[in-house]
Order: sequence, then structure tokens, then C-alpha cells
Amino acid sequence: MRSASEASAGAQEHIITNPSNEAGLVEQIGASDFASTLERLTAAIEGAGLQIFARIDHAAGARAIGMDMLPAVVLVYGHARGGTPIMQACPQAALDLPLRVLVRQDEEGRTRVAFRPVGAMLRQFGVTEELAARLEPAQRLLLGALSP
Repeated sequence: MRSASEASAGAQEHIITNPSNEAGLVEQIGASDFASTLERLTAAIEGAGLQIFARIDHAAGARAIGMDMLPAVVLVYGHARGGTPIMQACPQAALDLPLRVLVRQDEEGRTRVAFRPVGAMLRQFGVTEELAARLEPAQRLLLGALSP
């Protein structure tokens, strides 16, 4: 079993240097089922002192209009202490803050967790490297929560 610091170090490298596709998404396959993965991520976010501002259940929305969709939930999370200084320096960053993570089940039944690396996104708005780096630990904890 990897320690939290080892998982965090590996996650940091992945977030910064290995986006999984041209869109800049980081996407990992979880070792657990959808519900367990969502629960682990929620616990990791809240355990780190962050707030979940919204939980968007896309599959429930589909069911509400009589359509089927595989499980897919977006968690919108963060903390004013981290985001406020960034939005003060660059108000346009509020378009993509707070942070978001998608938890979904794919056609093969695997659970996938995806997010856009916050550092790269914020730098596109002109946010300094120092400010952008403040939010990266909030994404590393997601990958750490996926580690068995």
C-alpha cells in the first residue's frame, strides 16, 4: 500500500505533466464501483476541509425526462480561502472556479474520474504560477483517494 505522500507525489506528476488527452483532461479509472468511488471522493474532499458546493447528478436528470444514462455525477468543490485570492487577481477565473470533478461509469462498467488540471486552466486566464499552484493539492487529493 502506498503512503499518502507517495500517492500525492505520483498524482502531482500526473496532473502537471501527463494530461490524458488533447483537451487537457486527467482521467483515471477507479478501482471501486461507482457508488464507492463517489463516496471515497466525497470523503476525501470533505476530510481535507473543502466544501462540496453542488452535486450534479446527470443520470438523475436524464431519468427525469424519461431517458437512460449511465451514472454520472459532477462534484463542484473548493474553499473560499483558496479561490478568492485567485478571483481577486483575475476575476475571469470565476468562470471555472470552484473546482469540478466528474465521476462516471463507462460502458464496460468501470468507474472513471475526470477533471481539468487547475494550474493549466488558471494560467490561461493569466493567473500567476504561484497563485495557480495553490489549488493543485485540492486535485491531487482526488487521485490519492482513488489509490487502493
